[in-house]
Amino acid sequence: MLTSPGHDPDAVQAAAQRLADGELLGLPTETVYGLAARADQDAAVAKIFAAKGRPSDHPLIVHVLDAAAAEPFADYLPPTARRLMDAFWPGPLTVIVPRKPGVAEAAAGGHATVALRSPAHPVARAVMAAARARGVDGVAAPSANRFGRVSPTLARHVVEEFGPGLMVLDGGACEVGIESTIVDCSRAHPALLRPGLLPRERIEAVLGEPLADPDAAAPKASGTLAAHYAPVARVRLLDAASLALRTATAAASGSLEGVAVYSRAQLPAWRWQALPADPAAAAHELFAVLRSLDAAGAREIWVEAPPRDPAWDGVRDRLSRAAAAFTD
Repeated sequence: MLTSPGHDPDAVQAAAQRLADGELLGLPTETVYGLAARADQDAAVAKIFAAKGRPSDHPLIVHVLDAAAAEPFADYLPPTARRLMDAFWPGPLTVIVPRKPGVAEAAAGGHATVALRSPAHPVARAVMAAARARGVDGVAAPSANRFGRVSPTLARHVVEEFGPGLMVLDGGACEVGIESTIVDCSRAHPALLRPGLLPRERIEAVLGEPLADPDAAAPKASGTLAAHYAPVARVRLLDAASLALRTATAAASGSLEGVAVYSRAQLPAWRWQALPADPAAAAHELFAVLRSLDAAGAREIWVEAPPRDPAWDGVRDRLSRAAAAFTD
């Protein structure tokens, strides 16, 4: 069996036992599917880095059931982190806090901070609760894909990445579709390290202060490398006018073969895909669209740049990093 139904209590218990035994698991969350291992065992976490081909100093997010489960990993929880946890957990928000010395060192990439999130997906929570009963307080779970590639939002995407040897719980399509928002709470002023679907203004309203932008002293965080989230096909991110001109020119010269276009208005293309006008809908389908165009054999994917509206920051971030993986 390539996947196991996430609603099956026996599958949930088997998955929790795999985590307790230090094995890997494909786990659905509301953001993307994760490649999970118990966060408190460095040997188990090392299997994540090996499977993904991920640098061992690039930290992972530790997933916990609640604030109480976060405490074993944190040296302390700053007031800013607690406010965000109270407001947005469980949900697609990660906080970075000082790490308790000697705990989850591999999951934190050897850094003095640790990233913590409480997922909302019912399958993830059921597995984590069953694992907690087996002594597993937290689960390190980066996206279940090869390092730098497109994140999975369906169980079959995980199987395509890692084959049938990995147990994957099928929790359906991920509701959010892009990774969590990451806020650094380890320093005097909280900073937004990675945008997601959660609006910046909502976070700032809870904090009662503006979020700073990342600087050279910011801790390392998942998914913040310049080039990331890339399909096999080359991604080009263009404003609407440039995209219309480019497709018209290519159509006139007969050079659109293998060129997929992802835009709001229909344009000439080898394959055209409608980009939703709603940022949440676009986030939900983004990675699945990139994967499907890859599977169809696209050699290039030309994407209309999202609006500058802050609601699109998460989608724009993922597309910008996907396009940065290719240079002329």
